[in-house]
Amino acid sequence: MHGRAIFAIVYKDLKVIMQNRQLVLSMILPPLVMLAIFPLLAVVLPAGAKVLVPPLAGLDGLPQHLPTSIQAEIAGLNAKQRWDFLTLVYFLAPVYLVVPLTIASTIAADSFAGEKERKTLEALLYTPATDQEIFLAKVLTPWLLGMGGALGGFLLYAFVANAVAWSDMHHLFFPTIMWIELVLWVAPAAAALGLSSMELVSVRAKSVREANQLGSAIVVPLLLLMFAQAVGIFYLNLWLSLLLGLCLWTIDGVLLWLGGRLFRRFIIMVR
Repeated sequence: MHGRAIFAIVYKDLKVIMQNRQLVLSMILPPLVMLAIFPLLAVVLPAGAKVLVPPLAGLDGLPQHLPTSIQAEIAGLNAKQRWDFLTLVYFLAPVYLVVPLTIASTIAADSFAGEKERKTLEALLYTPATDQEIFLAKVLTPWLLGMGGALGGFLLYAFVANAVAWSDMHHLFFPTIMWIELVLWVAPAAAALGLSSMELVSVRAKSVREANQLGSAIVVPLLLLMFAQAVGIFYLNLWLSLLLGLCLWTIDGVLLWLGGRLFRRFIIMVR
């Protein structure tokens, strides 16, 4: 396997992506909306947020229903401070994971389906690069961009969280250790899940729109995770985040292995 061939394909893909305004906007707008506007509204408009999440309306009685570890974190905080802390640290955490997932899946959808639309796939498949080198390059590009979005989104979220809650908290409270684990362990797995599942779809789809439609269901588990936290079924912590990352990495490994086994250029050429 030649690293130069992989680098050349990745460089070419990055150059094409940066020239595509629609793809660039798809990498910028989701983090801005989910990691800047959502926390802003959740803190500035707590009354509206409590309407959206009824179980959190009784903030004074909420701590007794939380795990002991979380109760210790919010001990001594008033009702508004508890709302800010729980919302920004716990309830919006799954929203953060959607960012690398959606960015990686969007770029991966364009990986092969986009090449077909642009009539450039045939030239790529006729290069001296092996099937494994092409596949690795095609999964590396969306993963790198997904992780770029995850790291940039984390910095944005940390700034917004501390800024909007400053008048209530009066100190920097974010990030927590759990969030560091999310960024370094779970977010890379979420990005890999987006690209590995979408690569399988993209190879067979005839257009980027079709690939996105077929692969859009991958965000459902994270939305269910957010709902489960909102209604109090369970709450993310260090151990659950570790387990979540392990599960995602396991799924990623299976999907990437399957994708590598199924990827054959002669099959793609005849589709």
